[in-house]
Amino acid sequence: MKKVLLTPAMTLAIALIAIAPRANAADGDSITFKMKVSAGAAACLKTTAEGRVTITDLGLVQKLHVETANLPPNTEFSVFLLQVPHSPFGLSWYQGDIRTNGDGRAVGDFAGIFSKETFIMAPNVAPAPQVFRDDAAANPATPPVQIYHMGIWFAEPNAAVAAGCPSTVTPFDGDHQAGIQILNTTNFPDATGPLFAIQ
Repeated sequence: MKKVLLTPAMTLAIALIAIAPRANAADGDSITFKMKVSAGAAACLKTTAEGRVTITDLGLVQKLHVETANLPPNTEFSVFLLQVPHSPFGLSWYQGDIRTNGDGRAVGDFAGIFSKETFIMAPNVAPAPQVFRDDAAANPATPPVQIYHMGIWFAEPNAAVAAGCPSTVTPFDGDHQAGIQILNTTNFPDATGPLFAIQ
């Protein structure tokens, strides 16, 4: 058996490929990517806080599997799909909640369209139900807008405060009373978030 020595250039190329976010996946494939700590939460979360997401293409739908670690324990968080992963966020779609255990770990599974075809649209203006005090009475019309990014928020402002984070109130929860964003996909370009990888 021959031994092959790698040149420094080849070694560097392999290393760069290994650390770069995956950008493409064939039909039927799965992709896995990391979420990074949001800028506004970096000072109040553990330096080891992390998120890891796997999207599995099931044909007609995809499965979105979210895992987080080293977050505040026994705390609920809201998961959103986003137009862009940072402020101003653009159009945002509430997926559901995850809750950490006593060790600060959480797991969540969601089924839906989490691919190149993920979008929000409003063909025209229509009346909207006003259930919560800040609900709009009607939607703005918009052609299809693709949304390929993700973000995770404290589901309650008080939970953010208890974790030593800012008390900022945001609308990123079912009752529109959430805390700050803690994880996002700013490790991907704004126009091609990780969901774009499932074609």
